[in-house]
Amino acid sequence: MNTNEATKGGKDYIGYEYKTLTVDSERVSMFLDAYENFGWMPDDSLPAKEFAGIVTLKLKRDRKILNKAELTRLQQHFESCTDEITALEDSKTRTGIIIALAVGLIGTAFLAGSVFAVTAAPPIIWLCATLGIPGIVGWALPYKLFKTLEKKRSSDVTPLIEQKYDEIHEICEKGSALIV
Repeated sequence: MNTNEATKGGKDYIGYEYKTLTVDSERVSMFLDAYENFGWMPDDSLPAKEFAGIVTLKLKRDRKILNKAELTRLQQHFESCTDEITALEDSKTRTGIIIALAVGLIGTAFLAGSVFAVTAAPPIIWLCATLGIPGIVGWALPYKLFKTLEKKRSSDVTPLIEQKYDEIHEICEKGSALIV
């Protein structure tokens, strides 16, 4: 085969490497924009698939891309930052959920004691009332407690998340500068 046959139609052969990403549907644009700065582009032959708020993206890039080692290092740094952002986002609710569930469980134990006190033979009404009041509070308090803790943690974590997004933008700028 001569060189004219190899470039038939005016196209040269490009060997690609492929990558599959699974991301939340709300972060798809950010990932597509970021990975473009590391030489990746969406593989048009395999469209993105979405299921239950999770999107699977198929990407490809030229195997012979210049500065591949540095681009890969920057990409790994980007992925590390996105993992940290996800962990920080999850931490907004984690403590609140644990404490709210614990308070609700304690309230349930008090209400169970109250029920056992009233069903005893003879019923112990004073114990039923004494255990029932903290039990009702234990059931009423968790939601308010969760919201308060979530708001506090969110205000503590938001600046850290913004710092990570700034770091991501710097990484993408460096990657974009390396693509020729």
